[in-house]
Amino acid sequence: MTKTPTKFEKIAFVASDSPEARSAEARLVKAYGSRDPKTADAIVALGGDGLMLQTLHRFMRDGIPIYGMNRGSVGFLMNEYREDNLPERIARAEIQAIHPLKMTAIDAQGRVHKALAINEVSIFRETHQAAKLRLSVDGHVRLAELVCDGVLVATPAGSTAYNLSAYGPILPITSPLLAVTPISAFRPRRWRGALLPNRAEITIEAMETDKRPVSAVADNLETRSVVRIEVAEAQEIELLMMFDPGHSLDERILSEQFRY
Repeated sequence: MTKTPTKFEKIAFVASDSPEARSAEARLVKAYGSRDPKTADAIVALGGDGLMLQTLHRFMRDGIPIYGMNRGSVGFLMNEYREDNLPERIARAEIQAIHPLKMTAIDAQGRVHKALAINEVSIFRETHQAAKLRLSVDGHVRLAELVCDGVLVATPAGSTAYNLSAYGPILPITSPLLAVTPISAFRPRRWRGALLPNRAEITIEAMETDKRPVSAVADNLETRSVVRIEVAEAQEIELLMMFDPGHSLDERILSEQFRY
């Protein structure tokens, strides 16, 4: 984690479609002005976690720090909403750098689909039939047959999202790990997933796809009828999220492990 620059003269605002977020955007633009996001020193995202993920995707390769303020429901990725002294708050904020996952999916027609995911890449069965999958790591088959509703590969940032709901492990944000978590595994019943180095290349092959079709989803981008999925961390892409001191993403993830 690094400290942000001491001065932010060019701030851009983006907001979700909710009336609450739009109203907040109007007041903040009136108070502080707004620049084009591509030329801003920082982007302020007004909404919930969904808006933060959309904003991170939208400016994936621009290297602009994003400071979220909660005008949504959960707001796990957001800071507390306040309108006063916003440039000073941003100047005091800390930057957390995260890396997305890159997914390459090949469908039944041999077409190649590529996407990036901040939280997770998930494989789901498409019909009443359970999926039958083969999992390889760095070219070595590690699980010859997994019968399940699906499986997901989660980043540390995404480990508290769908991964946690599927009983996957919570990963500290700075850990060089990826979580591989089954979704309703039928066979082997006792397999609860794996923790892999973040440099691992994971391959998931779908078997018997004529009667067990599966989809691949990178965050919210779905590719249907896939036969092979390759997942690896995009270490060349760095996403910059800003948090108020004492409320960083790593602190929130740590705190999440002690909730009951």
